[in-house]
Amino acid sequence: MSSLADRRPIWLSNDVVIALLATTAIAVHLALRFVFDLPGSWGGFDWATWPLLIALALGGVPLLIGLLRDVLQLRFGSDLLAGFSIVTAILLGEYLAGVLVVLMLSGGQALESYAVRSASSALAALARRMPSTVHRRRDGQLEEIPLDHANVGDLLVVFPHETCPVDGIVIDGRSEMNEAYLTGEPYLLSKTVGSAVLSGAVNGEGALTIRAEKRAVDSRYSKIMQVMRESEQHRPQLRRLGDQLGAFYTPVALVIAIAAWAVSGEAVRFLAVLVVATPCPLLIAIPVAIIGSVSLAARRGIVIKDPAILEKLDSCRTAIFDKTGTLTYGEPQVTEILPAPNIAKESLLHAVASLERYSRHPLSSAILHAAEAANVELTDPTEVSERPGEGLRGLVDGRTVQVTSRKKLIAQTPALAEAIPPTAGGLECVILIDSQYAGALRFRDEPRAEGRSFIQHLKPKHAFDRVMIVSGDREEEVRYLADKVGIREVYASQSPEQKLALVRNETARADTIFMGDGINDAPALTAATVGIAFGQASDVTAEAAGAVIMDNELSRVDELFHIGARMRSIALQSAVGGIAVSLLAMFVAAAGYLPPVAGALLQELIDVVAVLNALRASFPPTTLTDYKRPKPPR
Repeated sequence: MSSLADRRPIWLSNDVVIALLATTAIAVHLALRFVFDLPGSWGGFDWATWPLLIALALGGVPLLIGLLRDVLQLRFGSDLLAGFSIVTAILLGEYLAGVLVVLMLSGGQALESYAVRSASSALAALARRMPSTVHRRRDGQLEEIPLDHANVGDLLVVFPHETCPVDGIVIDGRSEMNEAYLTGEPYLLSKTVGSAVLSGAVNGEGALTIRAEKRAVDSRYSKIMQVMRESEQHRPQLRRLGDQLGAFYTPVALVIAIAAWAVSGEAVRFLAVLVVATPCPLLIAIPVAIIGSVSLAARRGIVIKDPAILEKLDSCRTAIFDKTGTLTYGEPQVTEILPAPNIAKESLLHAVASLERYSRHPLSSAILHAAEAANVELTDPTEVSERPGEGLRGLVDGRTVQVTSRKKLIAQTPALAEAIPPTAGGLECVILIDSQYAGALRFRDEPRAEGRSFIQHLKPKHAFDRVMIVSGDREEEVRYLADKVGIREVYASQSPEQKLALVRNETARADTIFMGDGINDAPALTAATVGIAFGQASDVTAEAAGAVIMDNELSRVDELFHIGARMRSIALQSAVGGIAVSLLAMFVAAAGYLPPVAGALLQELIDVVAVLNALRASFPPTTLTDYKRPKPPR
């Protein structure tokens, strides 16, 4: 089979070249034999035979080498019969029959290669984001050095629109950075002196001078790449439908062919049975059904990156959801402003929003929107820092402002615990001004309106046994959402590495579907049996996922389930129907009534019928879903 990593144009792939070579050879052979009828021969073969010999040498031999490699690796696919047919045809001098089989085999593989071509490596997409060189400032001069030569403490300049090469701290300049690859949140985060920056983030309009806190190999982006690389190496191997059917069909065909040879004593009957047994309904009809289903999905706003998932959707029994942007709208809003008794709401919002302009926390956008809605004017903070365990800190109008969590505040200053309002569901942040409690903000990222009904739909309609949430967010917010949508299994505060381990463990127990939308979900998307990305996913997330739901609606996932089930049904009709007719033809060939060339032509007729039926997969049925979205409240 063609490599999935082969990025050449499809018309330059080996399978397509071999198919064109075989077609040309057959046409030239027929012309020389029946039109021109050239006299004489060369090398013991007449002129009409030579095009067939060239096609077998240049096309058949590479196919046979590929099949032999599969056999040595104990991979026995449905195309093994075609290999036997080619070898037998050569040994018996039935060169036309052999080239016809080469055409059927290479044509089927070319179609399958075309169907799966969009499934490329997410790792390559990750690597393309990072610069190979960096700009180091030394002795007042800029020098360009390889990324791997940048060390901790080096001063690096990140130009506008460049990708940040390492984790570091801004020491000069002001700009915005897009860190969506890590957080999954599409926010532009302001950066000024003292702000932390992450490798892989894309700089905005201003140049920044940063001090490298980690080398490139130790930075966050490199860690995600390492996890992604490990995840790709352990990607679930999906056993294709054609190979499953071929595992039964191939031995039966071989037994019939050997029996025909043994009973009749004629080796040509062995070839005749194998030629008509060549499983082209498996090699061609199934990929055609897949291509048609991929096309149908695209018209519904679903991009199928790996067509193999269409064959596995029906077998998945565990659904794993990321939270933000998947089960929620991904837009947390400030729901309550709770100032301390001696502070006005506007003053509290002014202090925290001025500071949050330089935070990378997803809630900072919600705070800024709240300040904008309240017409609160902001000022530029200074000495901004965001050290682990301390939260966000800086000077606003000469006063020290700190934004932290309830848990961190109580651990640092237990005496302030009584001043904080009682806990409530959802997210919150606590604000200190000059080390005194100043108030709290509460947030909600509301679940999608269809979330609960969709979760309830999964078990009765699609036979899911387990549904769980795996999120990097805080426990309180994740459990609030889980209660809203009716999910009991909750895993909160999960890093990409932890998500990967959890999904891998669950996939070992049963086939899984993982649904997420951020680059931090990419390793888990790869590790699941089927990975589904939502929305305008990044190139990395899209490459890691098997499918991308473009308009971010859960109802599209149900349509994908039905497209997969319908594809499998149509593919089985074509494959099993074609196999049934081929079995009947095998017995006719075994009895001596069907010579090899006639058998190859009959097999082509079977292929045409099977392919025509498979083409139905591209035409939309009356309905593609049995999920009824809840009506929006009036």
